[in-house]
Amino acid sequence: MTDVMAYGSWPSPVTADLVVGRSVGLGEIAVGEDDVWWTEQRPEEAGRVVIVRHRPDGGAVDVLPPGFSARTRVHEYGGGAWWLHGDLVFFANWEDQRLYRIDPGVPPRPLTPEPTRPQGARYADGRVTVDSRWVLCVRELHLDDSVDGSANRVEPRNQIVAVDAHDGGEPVVLIDGPDFVAAPRPSPDGRRLCWLQWNHPSMPWDAAELWVGDLVDTADAIAVERPRRVAGGLEEAIVQPEWGPDASLWFVSDRSDWWNLYRVPAEALAAATSEPPAPQPLAPVAGDIALPAWVFGQSRYALLSDGRVLCAYSADGVDRLGLISADGLTFSAVDAPFTTVASVHAFGDGAAVLGASPVLEPAVAALDLSVGASTGATATALLRPPRDLGLDPSTYSVPRTLTFPTTDGESAHALYYPPVHPGIEGPVGERPPLVVISHGGPTSAARAQLSLAVQFWTSRGFAVVDVNYRGSSGFGRRYRQALDGRWGIADVDDCIAAAQHLAGLGYVDGERLVIRGASAGGFTTLCALTFHDVFTVGVSLYGVADLEALAADTHKFEARYLDALVGPWPEARDVYRARSPIDHTDGLSCPLLLLQGLEDAIVPPAQAELLVEALRAKGLPFAYVAFEGEQHGFRQADTIKRSLEVELYVLSRVLGFEPADVIDPVPIENL
Repeated sequence: MTDVMAYGSWPSPVTADLVVGRSVGLGEIAVGEDDVWWTEQRPEEAGRVVIVRHRPDGGAVDVLPPGFSARTRVHEYGGGAWWLHGDLVFFANWEDQRLYRIDPGVPPRPLTPEPTRPQGARYADGRVTVDSRWVLCVRELHLDDSVDGSANRVEPRNQIVAVDAHDGGEPVVLIDGPDFVAAPRPSPDGRRLCWLQWNHPSMPWDAAELWVGDLVDTADAIAVERPRRVAGGLEEAIVQPEWGPDASLWFVSDRSDWWNLYRVPAEALAAATSEPPAPQPLAPVAGDIALPAWVFGQSRYALLSDGRVLCAYSADGVDRLGLISADGLTFSAVDAPFTTVASVHAFGDGAAVLGASPVLEPAVAALDLSVGASTGATATALLRPPRDLGLDPSTYSVPRTLTFPTTDGESAHALYYPPVHPGIEGPVGERPPLVVISHGGPTSAARAQLSLAVQFWTSRGFAVVDVNYRGSSGFGRRYRQALDGRWGIADVDDCIAAAQHLAGLGYVDGERLVIRGASAGGFTTLCALTFHDVFTVGVSLYGVADLEALAADTHKFEARYLDALVGPWPEARDVYRARSPIDHTDGLSCPLLLLQGLEDAIVPPAQAELLVEALRAKGLPFAYVAFEGEQHGFRQADTIKRSLEVELYVLSRVLGFEPADVIDPVPIENL
């Protein structure tokens, strides 16, 4: 028997406690000699990132002892905070940002010296040379917070350095000069080093170059000589370089619009020429193999032991796996139960992957690609299974891919989740409220995987649309760059168009539209509420309110990001002010919830506090909740739980339903 209840008031098994309870954020994976390793970010341990090892006998053990967290602050977003060399572990520790080494059975010991300024020397994205003598990695030096003679902050220096893998000590600088560097990878014969570099105002997904130099390693010193560019430029972004076993160089380039795979033979790299070698394209894939390099250490393809290449690629908001033949000429699909794939590594006769699906939280799996190799079929073993949520699969709302017309005649994409409850339905003739999600980045993407944060809403009677607005990744370079000069315009229009499209189809109630977003998605949310009168209520999580403040006071990695998205600053100051919600609060006409971490270095709390002052002066209903100890993106269990409950409470008060949950109220001023 099915009960009839008002949308929003459905009792749900997807509680805030379930969302965070025993939850972990599975991160990068790595492969040792005969086992698979991964990281777990544990909200119940205040967001500590733990390295875990899956042994051949099937057991999993924590490698990182209490008191340590494998997380780097390079670029502030981090990634690539740890790596393996056989059974040796090297990692950057969150507390002091120094580089550490773990030998089997021995506590971590620091390799790099204590910097004069706390966390002033940060490390990421490393590898160990074939002779085990050196760790080659990225170092970010924060020397001074004062201003120089031109009244600008002294930017951190990003370098590639070599650290003595045994005795540690002061690092040796190998590459210094580009604004940014990444992916230092020594060749398997020890003769060369490749790396990525780019300069302001480009972001790594706009214009990144691949370089190679001769690695000279003597008894007394190490250096890189004869550096030369291999690929990339102002109209091409290179990501994920890797060496083949024959010392050929592989990388992903978006020169064809899609991020696809290319290879440069070893002999072409050895040639002394001022012109970059011509890379060999592999079998084309109608999708993006790479993801934007917001973090270090991403891996979306793997060179398998039999010469084939396994790759993950994104198209239409869904990830798939495919195999490129050993000769590089043919491509075949792989049958695997994942619609998102975050990491791919060669392992045994197959690969280890981090994947998820609409009914499966992220899991670490081993794919046996020797099974049904002619058809690409695989056998899958879960090495780190997802949580046992104890939920009936009928509880889950499975997303539908959606392509819809934009207001200016183009097309955009989204994932649509209808409200689902196995024993409840809404009143006849009533349509559910809609939550529009504007993702962060903005060069990110909505992902087709089980998210309890989404199911939290759908199981209570909300519809959800997660919008891949123009500028999102996974749809090619041209779509990714369609937001250039139009941030705060095209993304907002696409979120509005998605909501109106679904309302026009009769799927949702066009009078009860919610928009929410975090970080850059918070900016999209605030713009939608400031410059348009479409939504009933908004939720901004550490969102950008003042573009000028962001341009003037943000970290080095994103210091010039807005040049492309908005315009050069301060030359385009008028555009910044025209686009900034904080300068147009008179346009706000609906309630707003603001959630903010007080230690956020990317979008400082001052942005939210300025908006609070404006909302208070205008007399609009709002709630502001700030969290101690949180940076950019909430990581602590109590914060995640409370933010969900606060959001549900505010929506219930604004939209006029009684939630089934018992929630500690939050003050809503002016309501």
